[in-house]
Amino acid sequence: MSYLVLARKYRPMTFEDLVGQQHVCQTLGNAIKTGRIHHAFLFTGARGVGKTSAARIFAKALNCEAGLSAQPCNRCQSCLEITAGQGLDVFEIDGASNTGVDDIRDLRDNIRYLPSRSRFKIFIIDEVHMLSINAFNALLKTLEEPPEHAKFIFATTEPHKIPVTILSRCQRFDFRKIALPLIRERLQQIAAAEHIVISERSLTLVARRGEGSMRDALSTFDQVIAFCGEDIHDADVQGLLGMVDRRLLLDTVEGVLGRDGRRVLDAVQRIDDLGHSFRQFCRELVEVFRSLVILGVVDEPAELLDATDEELAALRQLASMAGLEDLQRAVTVLVRTEGELAGSSFPRLALEMALVRLAHLPPGREVAALVRQFEDLERRLANAGPPPGPAARGGVVEDAPREKPAPALSVSEPPESDAQTKPGNQAAGHAGDWQDLVRQVKKERPRIGSLLEHGRVMKLELPCLELGFEENSFHLVQMQDVELQEAFRALAEKFYGRPVAFKVSVLPAAEAESAPLSLAAQRQARREDRTRELHEEALSHPGVKAARSLFEVENVEVRPLEAGSQGETAGE
Repeated sequence: MSYLVLARKYRPMTFEDLVGQQHVCQTLGNAIKTGRIHHAFLFTGARGVGKTSAARIFAKALNCEAGLSAQPCNRCQSCLEITAGQGLDVFEIDGASNTGVDDIRDLRDNIRYLPSRSRFKIFIIDEVHMLSINAFNALLKTLEEPPEHAKFIFATTEPHKIPVTILSRCQRFDFRKIALPLIRERLQQIAAAEHIVISERSLTLVARRGEGSMRDALSTFDQVIAFCGEDIHDADVQGLLGMVDRRLLLDTVEGVLGRDGRRVLDAVQRIDDLGHSFRQFCRELVEVFRSLVILGVVDEPAELLDATDEELAALRQLASMAGLEDLQRAVTVLVRTEGELAGSSFPRLALEMALVRLAHLPPGREVAALVRQFEDLERRLANAGPPPGPAARGGVVEDAPREKPAPALSVSEPPESDAQTKPGNQAAGHAGDWQDLVRQVKKERPRIGSLLEHGRVMKLELPCLELGFEENSFHLVQMQDVELQEAFRALAEKFYGRPVAFKVSVLPAAEAESAPLSLAAQRQARREDRTRELHEEALSHPGVKAARSLFEVENVEVRPLEAGSQGETAGE
């Protein structure tokens, strides 16, 4: 005798055997008891959740020789034939193979004849969404006015592909995915019937692989039995299915929430040693963090989580280690990492960096708490009042002259001097006029003027003018050009009104530190001094002190307002 797979051997025979679909069973049973039986039914849901089994049970209940009953006897000839898929008046049609309009026309012709020996002619069309539009149109009239002896049961995994004109003529039943505990309980019953020795942990792994489908779980159970025999060990099941040990997943999550970078790296090392897929491991981590988020927002999460009582207890303990915002950030990072692992040349490195980043992220703070702290800070500053005013003299507060605000940091040069407005002035032949000379050159030859700003005035005693540039610098190479030097000499002679002997010298790195500062270096020094003053002034402000105390901030960045951006603020 050929072997009968578990999914067929233990197929539900009655509505009571149909696991996880009580809402469907109760509705169909009541319809039979009250005689309010519709002519067309649509069963929708994921694969392996019992749609076709329910259709067969319903057909047996309608045509059972023991009488019209919600509990078919499963012993009469009609029930046995339907169970074997050989009922004379029950036609099971594969919608994927019979998609054409001619197939539906043959079905319509068959409908006109009375059943051979049963109460009803029942047509079960599986994967009905695969029918063509013309086939649906041919079926439409029959569904609208069917003969009294005809009943239709449609099954599909994609109801959105069925025309609304068909949907409106059917009673629709949505089959749910089967919960993990229910699948595990059914597997335990089958294991006992088959004399299979298997632990609850292995049953949970097999049930979880089914992903809500009883048929998929039974197929996996068949595979496990074929590999392990009648005595099944946890390690064999885990190795066969390629699933990550639940304890390893929980250890990794605990390492992330406990800010233990070494622990998460050890977990990745074990995943690599065991030969598991990094991407699959990342997916299962996402599921664990999803469970923690659900535990954080739902008081009774059993219906939302596929977890045993022991796993729920462990997950609750982990959920208490972190806030909801931290868990949501972890889910976001891991989901993005899972996508990156698909095409990564270094999957282990990508996963390690993601987990290390999560393990070292600072704890998140709820927005509401931050808003409350900001409001509290505003109240404290308002109650503190304005800063102390000028000193009172003799009981009278005198109005002190208001200080001008410090100018915003700028790269602009000092105001133009009279010497610049009259470049030919012979009295302008001293070292203080170097800045004016550079400004005048920048107006006429901007490129030369920009180079001069980086030159160091080594000697300015007319007619001698010597500039030093650091060795190997870009500006030195440019200023050594003969044509450029001649152009600058002409501009300098025009400015001073007398001949100028110009020389470019090279400054070794050792001598550069003791040489005079260039105009560019002077500007940078002024900027740094101004920034330092602003930093000290900002840190001494009462509002900043209060904010640092409130938020426990150590480092504060102070940025000067540039010209044109006085309406903006910056800082941390």
